[in-house]
Amino acid sequence: MAEETIGRGLEDVVVAESDICFIDGREGRLLFRGYNVADLAREATYEEVVYLLWHGRLPNARERDELAQAIAAEATIPPEVMAFLKGVPKTGTPMEVLRTAISMLSLSDPAGNGTDEAATHHAALRLLAKAPTIVAAYHRLREGHEPVAPQSSRGLAWNFLHMLTGQEPDDDVARMFDVCLVLHADHEFNASTFAARVTAATLSDMYSSITSAIGALKGPLHGGANEQVMRMLLEIGTVDNARPWIHGALAEKRKISGFGHRVYRTEDPRATVLRGFSERMGRKTGDTTFYDMSRVIEKVVMDEKGLFPNVDFFSGSTYYAMGIPLDIFTPIFAISRMAGWTTHVLEQYAHNRLIRPRAKYTGSEGETWVPIAQR
Repeated sequence: MAEETIGRGLEDVVVAESDICFIDGREGRLLFRGYNVADLAREATYEEVVYLLWHGRLPNARERDELAQAIAAEATIPPEVMAFLKGVPKTGTPMEVLRTAISMLSLSDPAGNGTDEAATHHAALRLLAKAPTIVAAYHRLREGHEPVAPQSSRGLAWNFLHMLTGQEPDDDVARMFDVCLVLHADHEFNASTFAARVTAATLSDMYSSITSAIGALKGPLHGGANEQVMRMLLEIGTVDNARPWIHGALAEKRKISGFGHRVYRTEDPRATVLRGFSERMGRKTGDTTFYDMSRVIEKVVMDEKGLFPNVDFFSGSTYYAMGIPLDIFTPIFAISRMAGWTTHVLEQYAHNRLIRPRAKYTGSEGETWVPIAQR
């Protein structure tokens, strides 16, 4: 019998072909349908990237506007979901609420259990459009405010910030947030995407697949790292304390959130963009403390451990400066990644094979049954 090779955590195990996303971990490149994410971050809107992922090409002006209008038309959430948001126990977290509400959306979709092309594309649109409204509405309700309705004349990024805060966002801030959504739109076969594809491979529906993805993202080893980065910065407190704090943490062998990546062997290209946003937001608010602290931490970790910052390291301080609560950071990840998740589910349906890996058995064999009276 041939020796079995175990890829723990499926590290470097290729499980399928895909033309959606390519990560060049050695060169630090990330491509969506062949387009470099750095170019998309500079030039594209989130809606254009959604169209690119769903259709395999960039939209023309008419197609872009039609998609934006379709998203706006689907942004309102069903009454039963709003009733759920109003009745959530005080102990509910935004990710728990999002996971449950996303699952509930299938109940108001007559074709929600379908896996044909029309049903799945419709479900993808509903999920992408309604997720921001769900997150923002829940936050408003838990703060004792009424939800803010989405505006049909505005894009998804601007609408989310408006619905979350109740204030019309600065256009520059809205554009930076839009780029943040672009940067997080997809990232190949990460844990949540793979969870969605495993569920889709059973020919379960789009809503079930995305609920699986959110459940995986909720775990602290996947989503939530940028929240932990921000909590670390708040604990450190000052620029002068950054170096000794990190040296102490490293001496105690504590994990420094926001550094290292399973795939990248150089700087995450998304971190390059977000570093600039962290500085810009600091200057815009008149306080660059968190950015300055981050640069000190970045140098210490590189000097001591040789680790580059990943997408989470600078996104935390960027979101915080935008006035976004810490526990909304991971739901924002889900809002953005909805584009990639739904695209991967559509691809799985188009070339489906049930995902069913094997395990190397390490237990005993040949046990003898013992009657219960003799145990």
